Amino acid sequence: MSSTLSVPKLRKLLLSLTVFTLTACDISQLNNPYPDTDHGQAILYSSFSERPKHLDPAVAYSSDEYGFIGQIYEPPLQYHYLKRPYQLQPLTATKLPTVRYLDKQGNMLPDSANDAEIAFSDYLITIKPGIAYQPHPAFSQNEPGRYLYHALSDEQLSAIDTLTDLPVQQSRTLTAEDYVYQIKRLAYPKTQSPIAELMAGYIDGFAEFAQATAEIPLQELKNQTLRGVQALSDHQYRIRIKGKYPQFQYWLAMPFFAPMPWEADVFYAQPGLKNKNITLDWFPVGTGPYWLQENNPNRRMVLAKNPHYHPDFFPTEGDPGDHEAGWLNDAGKPLPFVDKVVYTLEKESIPYWAKFLQGYYDASGIASDSFDQAVQFSGSGDPQLTQMMREKQIQLQTSVATSVFYMGFNMLDPVIGGDSEANRKLRQAISIAVDYEEFIAIFANGRGVAAQGALPPGIFGYQDGEAGINPVVYDWQNGKPRRKSLEKAKQLLAEAGYPNGIDPKTGEALLLYFDTTATGADDKSLMNWYRKQFEKLGIQLVIRGTDYNRFQEKMRSGAAQIFVWGWNADYPDPENFFFLLYGANSKVKQGGENAGNYANPEFDRLFEQMRNMDNSPERQRIIDRMQNILRQDAPWLFGYFPKDFALLHSWYKNLKPARMINNRLKYSRIDTELREQKREEWNKAEFWPLLLGFALLAVAIYPAVKAYRRQQQETKS
Repeated sequence: MSSTLSVPKLRKLLLSLTVFTLTACDISQLNNPYPDTDHGQAILYSSFSERPKHLDPAVAYSSDEYGFIGQIYEPPLQYHYLKRPYQLQPLTATKLPTVRYLDKQGNMLPDSANDAEIAFSDYLITIKPGIAYQPHPAFSQNEPGRYLYHALSDEQLSAIDTLTDLPVQQSRTLTAEDYVYQIKRLAYPKTQSPIAELMAGYIDGFAEFAQATAEIPLQELKNQTLRGVQALSDHQYRIRIKGKYPQFQYWLAMPFFAPMPWEADVFYAQPGLKNKNITLDWFPVGTGPYWLQENNPNRRMVLAKNPHYHPDFFPTEGDPGDHEAGWLNDAGKPLPFVDKVVYTLEKESIPYWAKFLQGYYDASGIASDSFDQAVQFSGSGDPQLTQMMREKQIQLQTSVATSVFYMGFNMLDPVIGGDSEANRKLRQAISIAVDYEEFIAIFANGRGVAAQGALPPGIFGYQDGEAGINPVVYDWQNGKPRRKSLEKAKQLLAEAGYPNGIDPKTGEALLLYFDTTATGADDKSLMNWYRKQFEKLGIQLVIRGTDYNRFQEKMRSGAAQIFVWGWNADYPDPENFFFLLYGANSKVKQGGENAGNYANPEFDRLFEQMRNMDNSPERQRIIDRMQNILRQDAPWLFGYFPKDFALLHSWYKNLKPARMINNRLKYSRIDTELREQKREEWNKAEFWPLLLGFALLAVAIYPAVKAYRRQQQETKS
């Protein structure tokens, strides 16, 4: 068949090429996932992988939930953004709470009273006047006392799909009664707050209130009296705590104790709204710097600046070195800096990573499949950015989390537990043999620090350097801890009665049992690693994998022998870690958080002495003694403290590592001009492949054009 093209076909082809070339001139904008209207705005771009389950501050208790509600709700206190260790400061309160001590008869006691004399502690909290809630239909009235949307008709409900369908959005000022009402919600059984049981042991009258309100409708909750919590005026309220519990002030910095207007509960309790997903779990109501403007779990969630946000300013002082690091460049400036935060649904890490490198996300964690592309380790083991990251001027932030992952021993088990010298040496031998430095390198991409005790950095009582090492497991050499030799572990094992790992009762390798929920295909290498660690001592480790519910039942009944557990700090105090080893918190005997059922009378006595103390040199000395007891008894193989790695673009300012701080977004600032410049630079179209393709296509077409012309000439002749 001859290769010929008609003139119309040639014209059509050339026109297509021209259009394609012109379109290519704007190709740099084709991969921008955001609308043109975002251009130049102070917007922070992030993502979420699944919708937070709860946005009600009485129920929410996970980091992904706090990432949202921490920006919307305001408890009376917050943590200083720059100072470490973490320090409490007022947020909506005018100052830190005034604490008064009382005896059983309600008489005032001096601050120096003995703990045994103190029957109650009163926390007096005064809030700032003039703080207003975000606009919300729950507050809307057409005249004083008559609410527009508290009794929606069926006709009104049928026309509503989201809150914005209700046209009147009003506000009101914050009162002390809103804080009191929220504590009632914590106690109200139908709320099912995860901290209700804990608070029942501390807040006076909490348990009785829960029992009395179990059957009442939500609309009547406001009028019920909770003995230990009372609004003294429009701007002051009192919380009465049983005994002395100084850690309670940390709870006052958590969203659980943020205010809740009764109007919101009454509004959302209307039949028909829940079917439309118009609930407090979907649309929070707060006084914070942001409000949830859009909640589309299949696409995106958007936080917008609260137009009624009260005066708030960036800190004017911080830690030594903060000024040099640039953390105080915005000192004293009004908050928040960012007008909007857009969270886009990203279920997979690879698309997120690609968009981050293009500049379409402002910050990123580092998934395991992209870790080598971002970070490399120096000869001394310090993390450094790769050349590609440095060329993009991306910043790497690392910080040790206020968390611990540990291997626990069930102290009720006759083989691995107990307080005999033999069993203690068995646990010490295992503590030396299980190489958590290797674990961190293999399974955590180097993102962790081998733990020397129960307290992570950032918690009062943690000791750095030689003073803080575990002398049972480590020696201090050349300015850093070095794990003791395997020979030392084998020596301890022999002294425990298991020479070369042989159980004298059977004449065979000692059998120990590791209970875990890690049963997937991806967990096989981890389980093999654990086996090999015990094999170093000649011990045979049997993996007993099970589902989560069965595992929990084993832990509650004391049927597990060895397990892995973790803890994220609720608040930055040593009590929040040491209570995991307090005898009275035994999981088997008391249903507490002492998962290994450890009990040492001396440790318990010191814990009771330390728990209510203010931070001081004396408290530090007690903590040091407690740490040493734990290191000798080895109820935990202390494991490691995870390290947070974050990548920030050069235009992202003020993000100081602070996992304990829930309301960080208001401090973040975006240099929008720099971001636009970098995005344009990194996403320029490469035209030479198009031009090359055009040239090749022209070469391919040329014979057809030549043949066509020859045919035309022959026809004319």
